[in-house]
Amino acid sequence: MSVSRLIPSDLRSKYEWREWRNALAVLRGAHPAEWKQLLAVLRDFRLLRSNIVAAGGRKTAIAGGLDGHFYKLKWEEKSFDTKISVDDVVYEAPTHSVDCFKNKVAVEVEWNNKDTFFDRDLNNFRLLFELRAIDVGVIITRQDELQPLFRELLGSKAANSKFGATTTHMSKLLPRLDGGGGGGCPVLVVGIGLEVYEDDD
Repeated sequence: MSVSRLIPSDLRSKYEWREWRNALAVLRGAHPAEWKQLLAVLRDFRLLRSNIVAAGGRKTAIAGGLDGHFYKLKWEEKSFDTKISVDDVVYEAPTHSVDCFKNKVAVEVEWNNKDTFFDRDLNNFRLLFELRAIDVGVIITRQDELQPLFRELLGSKAANSKFGATTTHMSKLLPRLDGGGGGGCPVLVVGIGLEVYEDDD
């Protein structure tokens, strides 16, 4: 079955969708409530001009807005206390906290971090899946097609500095995904693009 047929028609063109290990089927079949909430967050999201041109910080208004919508739906930032026991010897197996977590579904929002955060996220998903802490991981990031918009709004120098080639976007994530960075964990990738942009100036 085509991946696009699993996505509601109103969202197919608004975002770029990629999956690994049948993540869409896992979400729709095993976690229908969380799937509907993910779709609700994406339907309501708008990429505002004012948020693009705003100064950055630890968490931008774009990433914080997406996280905040999940939190309103009773998702939570989640840390895991993980250990592996071998012949009565316990080994610490630390994992990174997940931005948004609910009912064994993990969501990471990577709007504009260093692209090495993708390695961290995929490795985290892999380990948590192997430990049966999650069933599926989701990464929300930005599409490459936004780069001309950033140059238009910020100027080429500022755009390259703020949204440079080594920051998180689809072309940095997909090779890692297709290369098996998430191991056996089903992973869904959602790319934010021009279809959800609004000039609110």
